[in-house]
Amino acid sequence: MILALAVLAGLFVAVLPSVTDAQLIEKIFVTHTGGVVKTTGEVIDPVYVESSMEFDPMEYLRDFDYGEISTLADGTILREFTITAEDDKIMEVAPGVFYNVWTFNGTVPGPTIRATEGDIVRINFINNGSKTHTMHFHGIHPAEMDGVFEPVGPNGGKFTYEFVAGPVGVHPYHCHVMPLEEHIVHGLYGVYIVDPKESRAPADEMVMVLNGLDTDFDTENNFYAANTIPFYYQHHPIQINTNELIRIYVVNMVEFDPINNFHLHGNLYHYYPTGTYSVPSFYTDMITLSQTERGIMEFEYIYPGKYLFHAHKVEFSEKGWTGIFLVSDEDSAVGS
Repeated sequence: MILALAVLAGLFVAVLPSVTDAQLIEKIFVTHTGGVVKTTGEVIDPVYVESSMEFDPMEYLRDFDYGEISTLADGTILREFTITAEDDKIMEVAPGVFYNVWTFNGTVPGPTIRATEGDIVRINFINNGSKTHTMHFHGIHPAEMDGVFEPVGPNGGKFTYEFVAGPVGVHPYHCHVMPLEEHIVHGLYGVYIVDPKESRAPADEMVMVLNGLDTDFDTENNFYAANTIPFYYQHHPIQINTNELIRIYVVNMVEFDPINNFHLHGNLYHYYPTGTYSVPSFYTDMITLSQTERGIMEFEYIYPGKYLFHAHKVEFSEKGWTGIFLVSDEDSAVGS
């Protein structure tokens, strides 16, 4: 009898399913309401499977993409870029806060595209997202290059944008698929700079995209920032030198709020709206911007020390849109 029970017990153990390492692998996905779920169980038809993304606002600040450069038979410079859209990335935008970002070339904002007036700009656009996307450039170009009536389908759809760079200045680009606010607030935008043929004075140049994040999907922003990560430049001050020209290309891409602004402490700056003219329109310490409004700020600090810059709309600054310039007399400072 005892022997029979032992045999039966052995058979019972043999037919039990074993727990494999694969079954214990933790899976992460995002729900319809934006919640991040972690589970070792089976996931059936998740909304967004995690494709984690890390973004360095300090690296983005001074990173300019000049494209692959070649010279055409008539001497015109051709700048060719490849831009890929995706809509499945998850980014930790604040400690413990995860957000489904939609990206151009894997970042929010997308790459800062730069050309000289008169160059040919060619954008090889690939849509690897699950939704239809486009690229709409502010500036001057033919109608068929406007990224509005030429939707690019998901899962590998392609389109080539080609136009002459102009006018001089700083311009946004963004997806122009409806509902437009959804595509913008998730991150499908970037900066397009057109330099004059006679270059501007040498400067420590930076790009700041003013943006907001609606992490609970109620059409009101929960966080604000310059270059996506709230409070980043407060915790990681931007190092600059005294008596050195600083040039900031600033673009406001905040959705859901009618205005944004930029206040500089301890100094004033020359401001060139849209950057289309070589003579500044203002000498001030605070500008107010509507959505996609942009310009160029130029200034120098005489005295070393820590200086705040932030939105003077207090709600925005208290929710992340604030930073610090750390001004040094040392020649070894970043940007020297």
